[in-house]
Amino acid sequence: MELGAKIKDLRVKNGLTQQELADRTELSKGYISQLETEVTSPSIATLADILQCLGTSLGEFFSNESARQVVFDEGDMFVSKNDDVTITWLVPDSQRNDMEPILVELEEGAKTATESPHAGEEWGYVLDGIADLHIGDRCYTVKKNMSFYFAAEKPHYVENTHKRPLKFIWVSTPPSF
Repeated sequence: MELGAKIKDLRVKNGLTQQELADRTELSKGYISQLETEVTSPSIATLADILQCLGTSLGEFFSNESARQVVFDEGDMFVSKNDDVTITWLVPDSQRNDMEPILVELEEGAKTATESPHAGEEWGYVLDGIADLHIGDRCYTVKKNMSFYFAAEKPHYVENTHKRPLKFIWVSTPPSF
């Protein structure tokens, strides 16, 4: 493990200069530089102090868990467009997670594929337009700035029977899209 590189990475992520970290830990800038370049190694107590100033602990620092991405931008997202339906997967590889958020855009007359009944729940929020949410034999109207939430135990889909485009966030747990 490259201890110095990890310390430097944390320092940079926290927006600190070597001098700022040195001031917070009551160490010298030269010592911080030597740590980051692996010229010297800190005592456990000194490392604990440095990590506390960097917002982490010894346990988190030495954890073997790989860091999971938390923030996603357009470059991380995947878009699928078929006729009048556009689906944007907002979190890459979200099918491996407990829930799967997507952005759905339906033109007038378009509808999502019918989802078969499954264990889990569905939640959505209408950003623009009016959604016709079909769950089993029932249909619900969901307007802009309204949300929906239901157990996914019946076939379900969303349809746009209105004259303007429909745009909504849809979250499924477990992932099913």
